[in-house]
Amino acid sequence: MSRVACVKNQFVPLRGAQVSMLDRGYQFADGIYEVVTLWNGRLVDESPHLARMERSLAALEIPMPMSVRAIQIRIRELLRRHRLKNGLVYIQITRGEAMRNHLFTGEMTPIFTMCLLPARFPTSQEKSEGVRVITAPDQRWARCDIKSIALLPNMLTRMASYRAGAKEAWQINAQGNITEGSLSNAYIVRADGVIQTHPADRSILGGIRREMVLKLAKQHGMALIEKPFTLDDVKRATEAFMSSASSFVLPITTVDDITIGNGAVGHVTEKLMTLYEAQVLAIPRVM
Repeated sequence: MSRVACVKNQFVPLRGAQVSMLDRGYQFADGIYEVVTLWNGRLVDESPHLARMERSLAALEIPMPMSVRAIQIRIRELLRRHRLKNGLVYIQITRGEAMRNHLFTGEMTPIFTMCLLPARFPTSQEKSEGVRVITAPDQRWARCDIKSIALLPNMLTRMASYRAGAKEAWQINAQGNITEGSLSNAYIVRADGVIQTHPADRSILGGIRREMVLKLAKQHGMALIEKPFTLDDVKRATEAFMSSASSFVLPITTVDDITIGNGAVGHVTEKLMTLYEAQVLAIPRVM
C-alpha cells in the first residue's frame, strides 16, 4: 500500500508531497510539529498532544490552521488510507509562505502537513534489561518548551549517541544540570525511592509521556519531585528511565560509564512501565 500525506488539506502520495521554497518552515524553521503514537490500533494520548500543539502555536503567534476537531478527522482519514496499526502520526504547521523576511505579519496563512511514519518501539530485551545513554552538552535555544521544528542541536546530539552505540543522550546545561534527552525526558530514582525529573520550565519540552507518567505516579502513591539533577545525582541513583512518544517508559541501566544501581531494571521503573501499558491498553482502538 502506497503511503499518503495531507498537504494543504489535500491527500497526496507521500513521495509527491511538496511545499514551496517560500515556506517559512523551510527558510526559518518557523513552525511547530507534533507526534501522536499509533500503537496496536490506538492513538496514544491524542488530546494532550493536540493541546500542546495549540500551546506551541500560540507561543509563536501562529494561528491554528483549523479546529482541533478538524485535525482529528484528518488524522482518522490518514489512518483509514493506510490501514496500519502501528506508526507515528507526524503533524507539522508552519507560519506560511511569504517572500523571505525576518519580520512576519498576521496575513500569512499557516500551512498544515501530516503523514504517517514508521515507529520503532523498544524491543523486549531493551525493556527487560534496560538501555545505555551518554551525556552531551545542551546546545539548544532558550525556549525548549515550544515544540519547534528547529531541531538541529537535538539531531547532532542524537547522532552522537548513535555513534557511541547508545540509545539516547542526556543533555547537560551550563549549570551542570541534566535537562532531558535529545528526544526524550529523563528521570532518576533516588536511594530514598523518590522519582526525580527536571521541572517543566522553558529548559525542557514537557513531554506528553512525562505528563502521563507523573500523573500515574501520583495516582499510585509514588513519591516524586520535579527538581534538576546532576551527573553526581545519577551516580547515587538506584534507577533511571526515559519516556518519549515511541519508547513510552524505558529503563536505563548505564549512563556514560556509570552503572545505575545494581545494573538491573528497578521495581519503580517496572511498576511505571506496567501502569502505563495498562493505561494505553484501555484506550479504544481507532484501527
